[in-house]
Amino acid sequence: MTLLQVRDLAVSYRDGSGTAPAVRGVSLDLDTGQTLGVAGESGSGKTSMALSLLRLLPPGARTSGQVLFEGEDLLSTGWSRMRAVRWSAASVVFQGAMNALNPVQPVGEQICEPIMLHDRVGAKAARTRALQLLDSVGIPASRFGAYPHEFSGGQRQRVMIAMALACRPKLVIADEPTTALDVMVQAQVLQLFADLVREEGIAVIMISHDLAVLAQMCDRLAVMYAGRLVELGPSGQLIGAPRHPYTAALSRAFPVIGDPASRRAPSGLPGDPPSQARLGAGCSFAPRCPVALDACREREMELWTCGDGRQAACLRVLPEYSAPQGESS
Repeated sequence: MTLLQVRDLAVSYRDGSGTAPAVRGVSLDLDTGQTLGVAGESGSGKTSMALSLLRLLPPGARTSGQVLFEGEDLLSTGWSRMRAVRWSAASVVFQGAMNALNPVQPVGEQICEPIMLHDRVGAKAARTRALQLLDSVGIPASRFGAYPHEFSGGQRQRVMIAMALACRPKLVIADEPTTALDVMVQAQVLQLFADLVREEGIAVIMISHDLAVLAQMCDRLAVMYAGRLVELGPSGQLIGAPRHPYTAALSRAFPVIGDPASRRAPSGLPGDPPSQARLGAGCSFAPRCPVALDACREREMELWTCGDGRQAACLRVLPEYSAPQGESS
């Protein structure tokens, strides 16, 4: 069953010279209980796209398109309805837990607050639920009254996950939830997330620049570049056989454990993402693409079907432009 439908979503921000686009025409679907990973370099529009789904962007942002959550367009609904959707139907795990948590309020009380507000229960019932949530993420009940600064980074991230699940939402948006953690704690948090998703049956959108993390966690992957989706498909297929040159470059940028050659000379991607305020015609990746064609700089890109459940915004997936990798003009 389709839970979320995003149609032609666009986000822009006002700056000194006018408006700068951050997300350009993103469309995707998410089913109940499905996990979708969103990858891309910094500035590719991942976080802007994700936070716009629940209208959590700053006041200067402008959005257009449709975000249909169980058939209801969240971009056009009233603010009172949006407040009801947040927490109870959809929630967010932010990247910096210390910045997201109230430093002068015990973590247990912070978990209780949305439960009492949205589930309309008393303090005792909310405390019982909060203790259950803390236990589910591996935080002892004795830490209910502790403050955020008394927890390690990994523990604070666990508290954030508990808060996100407080009102039993159908969708959780996780914005790079493990970026600030060391690899051991990251593995623990990811396993915890996977277990909770399986047990609760919730849908997840996970934002990360780390394809290895997304491949481990997600059923499907969406790759963004310069505010647009450039590839979408099952995670195993997309990582193992990318159809867009940018996805291939992201995959090669990570050294392979046990492979000395890749460790000593990881294959990155030269150059920087373009300024979205000054994008020209054609494919925005063409200036950095090793297999760009002349037509790539002229023809408008869109997501073309390139297999079962797969799409890529690259002319190379079309029969009339297909050519061996490495050939360019």
